[in-house]
Amino acid sequence: MYGWIWRHLPGNTAVRAVISLALVAVVVFLLFQFVFPWAEPLLPFNDVTVDGGGAGS
Repeated sequence: MYGWIWRHLPGNTAVRAVISLALVAVVVFLLFQFVFPWAEPLLPFNDVTVDGGGAGS
């Protein structure tokens, strides 16, 4: 997949590198703005099973 994207980007190696970094930045931005907030309520990270006894109990 990455090879296919690399071959279809315009320009020489430096231009392709800049474009690919921009594409990665856009994907990360979209994940943090839309995908992760949507999926956060579905994940069990707030289901804590540790009691409040402390170290001495």
